[in-house]
Amino acid sequence: MLTGQAKNLLRDALVWDAHAGFGPTVEVDLNELSHWTNANVDFLSINVGFDVIPWEETIRNLAAFRHWLEQRPDRFVLVEHTGDILRAKSEGKLAIAFDLEGACPLGGQLSMLSLYHRLGVRQMHFVYNLNNEAAGGCHDNDQGLTEFGRSLLKEANRLGILVDLSHSGYRTSMEIMEKSIAPVVYSHANPKALSDHPRNITDEQMRACAATGGLVAVTGIGQFLGDIEASSASFVRAIDMTVERIGVQHVGIGLDYDFDLQSDDFIAKSPRFWPSEFYSGKFANLRPDQLPEVTELLLRKGYTETDIRAILGGNYLRVAEKVWTSMQPI
Repeated sequence: MLTGQAKNLLRDALVWDAHAGFGPTVEVDLNELSHWTNANVDFLSINVGFDVIPWEETIRNLAAFRHWLEQRPDRFVLVEHTGDILRAKSEGKLAIAFDLEGACPLGGQLSMLSLYHRLGVRQMHFVYNLNNEAAGGCHDNDQGLTEFGRSLLKEANRLGILVDLSHSGYRTSMEIMEKSIAPVVYSHANPKALSDHPRNITDEQMRACAATGGLVAVTGIGQFLGDIEASSASFVRAIDMTVERIGVQHVGIGLDYDFDLQSDDFIAKSPRFWPSEFYSGKFANLRPDQLPEVTELLLRKGYTETDIRAILGGNYLRVAEKVWTSMQPI
């Protein structure tokens, strides 16, 4: 049973989903963003490209997504800075920014990052599961940061783009956290102590992330929760374990929700990015409409309203405010 306290808290809090799992493809039906608006989510980061697809497709995705959203200003706000998110919240709209999963969308050209920033990309991974020209992946013989990767980190810090360590290997993530001059994030990752999956992260990685001033956003994928059904209780357990390790001020949410499981198509076309020993069977996601139940369960576990507001979005807003305003002159 959902209490009025949980309903009111979720409605009043800033709710930030750090990463959506659908697409990226121009064919995606963005009317499905109703999954988030109906669940009182205020900000969503949408993936527009990753290492699995050619960089040209990323540009096409950005063009299509921006065009669709710009035609619906009564429902959506394209984000340039955190003030746009607060304005969207006050107007009852969904704020949208974009992210990249890996450096391949740059096409080997560092200056592309500035273009993506101008087009609304505010968060990026350096690598997606497998090694690329910038860094090492979690499903590969992690090579660490390359010379290009070190230059990319400096440019991301300069532009004020959130560096996202999800999908990176251990060595790569630790090198980035040592060298970054800005807070970094895991936009969708869970503790290895919860589920020993290569996409999950060690206590050491979590502590190093928190030490940068960043945060770990707990994700709702069943295999990473150790619960193939992706129940709300399992998601709250993941939050609890993350809070135990790095403190409530360093925890957020990144559902990685895929409303029609298009990821199955990508896996079929490029299976090497998702080794079968780790991605077999049912692929379940925690849905945005489970967030009210998640809020209720957090209240029952004794989390204060202040703590829950921080986890739902306040922490991510704080980190974004620090990073997105840090652009330095060339």
